[in-house]
Amino acid sequence: MTKDALRHDVVGIGNAIVDVIARADDDFLLKHGLRKGGMTLIDEARAHELYAAMGQTTVVSGGSAANTIIGLAGLGARAAFIGKVRADELGGMFAHDIRAAGVGFATASAPDGAASARCLIVVTPDGQRTMSTFLGACQNLTSDDVDEETVAGAAVTYLEGYLWDPPAAKDAFRKAAAISRAAGRQTALSLSDAFCVDRYRGEFLELIRSGAVHILFANESELHSLYETADFATALAALEAENILSVVTRSEKGCVVVGGGNVVEVPAFSVEDVVDTTGAGDLFAAGFLAGHVRGRPAGECAKLGALAAAEVIQHLGARPQTDLRQLAQQNGIAI
Repeated sequence: MTKDALRHDVVGIGNAIVDVIARADDDFLLKHGLRKGGMTLIDEARAHELYAAMGQTTVVSGGSAANTIIGLAGLGARAAFIGKVRADELGGMFAHDIRAAGVGFATASAPDGAASARCLIVVTPDGQRTMSTFLGACQNLTSDDVDEETVAGAAVTYLEGYLWDPPAAKDAFRKAAAISRAAGRQTALSLSDAFCVDRYRGEFLELIRSGAVHILFANESELHSLYETADFATALAALEAENILSVVTRSEKGCVVVGGGNVVEVPAFSVEDVVDTTGAGDLFAAGFLAGHVRGRPAGECAKLGALAAAEVIQHLGARPQTDLRQLAQQNGIAI
């Protein structure tokens, strides 16, 4: 398949999740044994227990890779998503929302089995999010759901590290990466969460070093976990040695792009009020990849990523509430 035959700029594969968001203070986290700033996998009973305690909530479609793909579509990229929901109320909501955003979504819903996934997100006054995730139907994503034509026809296949938790989804991850590589495309990996890296450090490093991954997204804590060091310079040097295009986000410090023997630092966009950091990394990846598939320099890609991340942290939820293309134009970024 030639470049002219590309069907999509980016196809994302990830957990199809609906986010249930509530505001609470740190005492709520302590009372319910929640680890601040992290993501914990829970069962359905625990999901019902936390939901009952959360009080007033906002319900929006989410999922890390899905958020990225929504952001890409908002920036004018041709995007598709592969993820599993059940044919229930939340699954229908997820499917409607992602298709309404102009994203191709053809994965068949499961007719029975576990309910559609949901992530219970507690946002503390400092904007930090603590997530408790019931994977549910996500765990039914298998390699059979990975359409070879869709993946081979995408310039970039974007995979979230969270896929490494369900065994069947891990197989789907490997299949997609192999198809993308065989077609001469690129595969991008988001490390997703420092605790996820703790669980699968060796396997993630093997993916990077085997050539299965061409683009890596990580935040500062994930990078420290990957190389088991608290020193940023040491971790960054180890990342440079991997010889792949890598982006490390550092919250208000901006980001660092490493690749091709170059290190580019890009500042964060200033914001008046950080409301909810949910989705910041997801939308950064969306902006970066939107520039990357258009052949833009790394610094411009990172600037677009920083802008998309700045938009999403100023309101509840991990999906943009502003026209990202218009926002880019207003900030002097041509797309």
